Amino acid sequence: MFHPWGELRRLAHVIIIWTKPAPGVPAATDGERRIWIDPGLSQRERRCVLTHELVHLARGDVGCQPAAVEREVRVAAARELVPWERLVAEVAWARSLGELADELWVTEDVVVDRLAALSPGDLRHLEAVRAAAQN
Repeated sequence: MFHPWGELRRLAHVIIIWTKPAPGVPAATDGERRIWIDPGLSQRERRCVLTHELVHLARGDVGCQPAAVEREVRVAAARELVPWERLVAEVAWARSLGELADELWVTEDVVVDRLAALSPGDLRHLEAVRAAAQN
C-alpha cells in the first residue's frame, strides 16, 4: 500500500500547511515547497489529497492546471493509491462502490478515477473476477 506520509518524509523541503486553501478546494500546492490541506478532511481524504498533491509536486505543476492535467494527476494518484492487485482482490466481494472504497482506504472519487482509466481488457478481467466470486 502506498503511504503518502512516508513519501512526504522523504521530501524534507516540503511542508504541510493545515488550512483550507480556498472555498471548495480540499488541498493545493505551490509546486515547490508547500502543500495546503483542509484540516476538516477525514484521514482517508487526507491520504488521497496528499497523494494528489505529491503527484503535482513530482510533475512540477504550479498554480491551477487545465482540466486535462488534473485528469492525468487524478489517474496517477489513483494508480498509486490502488494497485491493480488490490483492486482485483477487493472487487470480488465489494457490493458497492462505497464498500470498495472503504476496503481500499480511498475515497469513492479515487475508485472512480482508477476504474475509468482501465483498459477494456482490464475491465473484462474485473467483471470475470466479480462474476466468479458471486458463484
